[in-house]
Amino acid sequence: MQYRTLGRTGIKVSPYCLGAMMFGAIGNPDHDDSIRIIHKALDAGINFVDTADMYSRGESEEIVGKALKGRRENVVLATKVHNPMGDDPNQRGNSRRWIIAEVENSLRRLQTDHLDLYQVHRPDPSVDVEETLSALSDLIHSGKVRAIGSSCFPASEIVEAQWVAERRGLQRFRTEQPTYSILNRGIEREVLPVCQQYGMGTLVWSPLAGGLLTGRYRKGQQADTHRANYGFKHLSDERRLDAVEQLVSLAQDAGLPMTHLAMAFAIAHPGVTSAIIGPRTMEHLDDLLAGVETTLDDGILDKIDKIVPPGTDIGTLDMAYQPPALQRAGLRRRPMDERAAA
Repeated sequence: MQYRTLGRTGIKVSPYCLGAMMFGAIGNPDHDDSIRIIHKALDAGINFVDTADMYSRGESEEIVGKALKGRRENVVLATKVHNPMGDDPNQRGNSRRWIIAEVENSLRRLQTDHLDLYQVHRPDPSVDVEETLSALSDLIHSGKVRAIGSSCFPASEIVEAQWVAERRGLQRFRTEQPTYSILNRGIEREVLPVCQQYGMGTLVWSPLAGGLLTGRYRKGQQADTHRANYGFKHLSDERRLDAVEQLVSLAQDAGLPMTHLAMAFAIAHPGVTSAIIGPRTMEHLDDLLAGVETTLDDGILDKIDKIVPPGTDIGTLDMAYQPPALQRAGLRRRPMDERAAA
């Protein structure tokens, strides 16, 4: 395993990061089996584990905490805060009130006294980024957190957070966690260059495009899989399936499994530190580990560029972050009386 430096933190991490979203009720409810998967990943040289408080409402963190007993000092442990953890309207978001309270819950579930990386899971338009950074800075000063990061922030908000940190003398985001795959390359335009400019590490999620790049979802075929049973629309997007057919042929010509092609692509970009894998079963993990040394030559990368041009997205993931202006029509349209007067 060739380790990489996480931005300019000096922390060395594996190019594959073990994502724990599928450990717990929404994925693999068997704690013992999930722990075996985590242990096998660690034994294979993966030293980076990423989870979040909201994954199965804290159950994922609990499983990770049990799995890391006796191995914590050799693991770079990351978790996230933002999404709802209860019916109370204040049990969510990026406010100081919630961050300071929820970090204690995550530390308890993970059975540790510190986090190597604490990330803001999504932007929060209702909170000044200064308040968020101030709370996170206090956690660093207290020793409960080693580094802080953002997730799914657009390039403009990444830059704003860097400027606010500099002006106010606060700790700055050291990492960003965006979605990135052969089918979703939009971050190549601005997010990755901005992260490189500010020396930020990147943990890219869904390098298998929500399952589409496993080869199990094909045009005109009904896939009976865990993700398909959840009814994700991106699995039936004709534009994405058309690209998958071309990628399947490319992978076959290169003598590679689809998963190995997809993962090798994700970690080939110089702006990417680690790609998050999210195995639900030992079989999934074994397949991914078998391709950890795969590299793609320029010829294959050029062919991928022709199928999905650099900096473009083919459709979107169901779970991808959508800014408020894209979700609410009223934020992108002038009032009717103004339009009528124009």
